[in-house]
Amino acid sequence: MNRHHTGIIVGAVLFLVVAMGIGRFSFTPILPFLREAEGLSVEKGGWLASANYIGYFVGALWAGFIVKKQKKKLYMNGWICVISILGMGIVNNFYVWLFLRLINGITGGIIFVLTSSMLLDYLARHFLVKWSGYVFSGIGVGIALSGILVPYLEKHFSWQGAFTGLSILSAVFIILNHFLWKKLEDPSLEKVKGPIQKFWTGFMPWITIAYGLEGLGYIVTGTFLVDMIHEMPSLQKYASYSWVIVGIGAIPSAPIWSILMSKYKPIIIIASAYILQIIGIILPVISPTIIGVMISALLFGITFVGIVVLTTSYCRELYPTKSASVVSTLTTYYAIGQIIGPLIAGKLVTYFGSYNSALIFAGSVIAFALCLLLFGKRHSQVKLDAKTSAA
Repeated sequence: MNRHHTGIIVGAVLFLVVAMGIGRFSFTPILPFLREAEGLSVEKGGWLASANYIGYFVGALWAGFIVKKQKKKLYMNGWICVISILGMGIVNNFYVWLFLRLINGITGGIIFVLTSSMLLDYLARHFLVKWSGYVFSGIGVGIALSGILVPYLEKHFSWQGAFTGLSILSAVFIILNHFLWKKLEDPSLEKVKGPIQKFWTGFMPWITIAYGLEGLGYIVTGTFLVDMIHEMPSLQKYASYSWVIVGIGAIPSAPIWSILMSKYKPIIIIASAYILQIIGIILPVISPTIIGVMISALLFGITFVGIVVLTTSYCRELYPTKSASVVSTLTTYYAIGQIIGPLIAGKLVTYFGSYNSALIFAGSVIAFALCLLLFGKRHSQVKLDAKTSAA
């Protein structure tokens, strides 16, 4: 792989660092400081999270209709994303925060879908599909950076300073991407070769619905992990470190899961990721110790990015000429789950007075998603075999 290809991949990684690792997930380590300083309830924290995910749903859906000037619109959303992060550090009003998190979510959904589809198409054209997993490492890099920087920035500049500092870092990454993607052609200028495919058939509906339920379950930990640990007096000082562990687990997970999927049956690898994630989510309930929560954080980091990579890559392989539509559809269902998850979790925590009920709920939802995934694969294979025999 030459320097130009490497630059394109790094540029995509930087986009996901900004939109996902920082834009979306930096809210998790900042939340406990925000709640403490502003007297914000868990339920209101859930609303701020869900506002972001509602935006993500809108953005992911919207991105599926963007077929012209994708690169230009990607940059535009990148800069709006940076402004929305900066706004969180400047304004001190709950309803403005809701709006900013909504805007951040819209831009994040558009950036994720366009970056993923553009990069996957680029790698496919240059016979470099095996490198596709690396782009999703940007999520882990952003999470690790926010986990490291947020405690330092909050200590010296308060939680507002954490948002401001991260927005400056995000702006630097967008500028770097401008140089790295300078020669990347807009995919809308190229003609798609191959027959037109209908992608809402066979296994696709099953894996998409399971993926939506996965979004509902994983986001409970994705939103409240740091705050949950912060609420444990004996573990409070380790809360921010847990998010760094999530990032460390997420960074190499994308290429590792991609390699595994290339060697074994994709459905087995995807199911394995689901099982490990269920264990990671339930572990703090069973073992509320430093070892328990850190292993939970590591398993969460390893699996949540892995499931995104595995599902997106697998479905794109099934429907190679419908990259944008496939990624947009998957991301939309995932986003619907993410909207619902924090709201239910907030209600459960308020009612039962602890995060355990929310974690048990999240683990149960993902277990059901796994059953749906396996049943759907079996069912669609039986129908395909019957259709082949009849022909």
